[in-house]
Order: sequence, then structure tokens, then C-alpha cells
Amino acid sequence: MGVAGSGKTTVGRALAAELKWEYFEADDFHPPANVAKMSRGEPLDDADRAPWLAAIRRKIDERLGGGRTGVFTCSALKAAYRRVLLDRAAGIALVYLRGSPETIAQRVASREGHFMKAEMVRSQFEALEPPEDALTIETRSSPVEIVACIRRHHGI
Repeated sequence: MGVAGSGKTTVGRALAAELKWEYFEADDFHPPANVAKMSRGEPLDDADRAPWLAAIRRKIDERLGGGRTGVFTCSALKAAYRRVLLDRAAGIALVYLRGSPETIAQRVASREGHFMKAEMVRSQFEALEPPEDALTIETRSSPVEIVACIRRHHGI
């Protein structure tokens, strides 16, 4: 989890590839209305996020119910969002990729073809409620270092 531009997709894909687990990108679960709103530079509100979070949780439950593994990336900015995603779901480890607003804004501004606009980074930091119960890793580490840290910490 983390704000846009924190490296969730890069790290998630790399971790999933190393573990030979399936990878799930939260952006793929957004309804078209959310993508359109973000493409216009408008931040999502809690009502916009509710069906998105519910869709991700359904996929998590499907994986867990089938005894399958997976790597999910999701901003999960607020504690309430994490409760939707994680409550009563055993065997899930939360990793928070933490970065400075300046670094994140720079990363998002340099991305091409993504619906998240650089000017929306501020709203992500305003909404962010850093988790107290997650493995927290600074985004200034390389993706290889971050994946190694996750694997070491969780023994996988």
C-alpha cells in the first residue's frame, strides 16, 4: 500500500514474479466512472472508493477461499479502507511503501499514460493515514531491495 507513485506496481510485480504468485493491481478493479473522474484530475471520495474496495475484497476472499496465494497492490490510504480489505482475512501481510511528497510528485509527473495526475498527489497525502501494523519501507530503496526486505521480514 501507499500513495500513487510509491512503487506499488513495480514492487508488487517483482515480488509476485519471484514467488511465482499471481499479481493483482488495484487499478484494474476501478469502475469506469472512477477512471474517468481521475482522468479529469478529480480525486476520488469515499463513495467512489466503496465499490472499488469491495471488488478487491471479493478477489482477496476468492483467493483465500481457494487456498491460493497472491500479491495485491492497492493505495489503501485510510484505516477504514484497510479494514474493508483485511478484516477477518487471515494470512495477509501489509506492506507500506512510504515516500516524501516531493519524491512522489516527481515520480507521478514523469509517468506517461496513467490516469493519476501529478496535481492529485497532494490529495493522496491529505487522505493518507499511515498504518501502524504494517512493514514500512522507504521508497528510496530500490525495488530489488524492497522485495528482498519483504521476503526476509515475512520469511517467504
